[in-house]
Amino acid sequence: MAEQQVLLAVLAHPDDESFGIGGTLALYAERGAAVHLICATRGEAGEVASEYLQGFNSIAERRVSELRCAAGILGLSGVHFLDYRDSGMPGSPDNDHPRALAGAPLDQVAAQIAEYIRLLRPQVVITFDPIGGYKHPDHIAIHRATVRAFQLAGAENFTDSQGLQPYQPWGLYYHVIPKTVLRFVVRFLPLFGHNPRKFGRNGDIDLVALVEEGDFPVHAQIDCRSVQDKKDQAAACHASQLDGGSPRRGVIAWLWRKFGGREYYMRAYPVLDTRQRVNDLFQGLGADTIR
Repeated sequence: MAEQQVLLAVLAHPDDESFGIGGTLALYAERGAAVHLICATRGEAGEVASEYLQGFNSIAERRVSELRCAAGILGLSGVHFLDYRDSGMPGSPDNDHPRALAGAPLDQVAAQIAEYIRLLRPQVVITFDPIGGYKHPDHIAIHRATVRAFQLAGAENFTDSQGLQPYQPWGLYYHVIPKTVLRFVVRFLPLFGHNPRKFGRNGDIDLVALVEEGDFPVHAQIDCRSVQDKKDQAAACHASQLDGGSPRRGVIAWLWRKFGGREYYMRAYPVLDTRQRVNDLFQGLGADTIR
């Protein structure tokens, strides 16, 4: 009998699992893989309207509840928290909180992730790209820690708190947004009165700058259209991060439908030629090359 596929996503905040890679997570769970999520923070720095806090003691409690809702829809086998605090966007006072993820020692965070890797034994690990998608400090921090943990988990000289055996995952992927998609969005938004330099709920994402940032190759394209409903429903769980609890509205809804059916990844390890592309994150597992 073939070994069960195990996929581990290592992300920063509640909602990262739905808005970014929700289709991938739902697709592999539907195919029978054990899909786990490490969430480094509880999203404490997010802005939440007062009506969404009724019945909750804090923003963190509300956002964890939303994540549990999304995890159930996506079919996740487990959600694991690292208990750091949301660092907020660059320049925010939250950056200086003593428990902020972005300020935590890299080796400390990496050791925690490496322990989960040894415990869960995923063949494939997913995290953000080196600029964290849109330069969020926590996304960048968890990217760096995951890359370090990927190596650390298989090291004989690393001892975790449970005394687990070394384990080296087969593949490491970064979720990326292709430059062609970003360029289209940058040109498209002004036609409908939206400023691509002030994108997002809080207007704090500069899409133009992202187009000019380092170009990450696309090695994997995952067709998630068969689970689009699950992705939409999981996104809707994060009502406190949306306007009215709808996954997307207006122009953003159109962009969500146009581009949301496929998700893209760079394979950091094992290294692929830039011209190679796969349609399955586990493709080539156990082989030296992908044919």
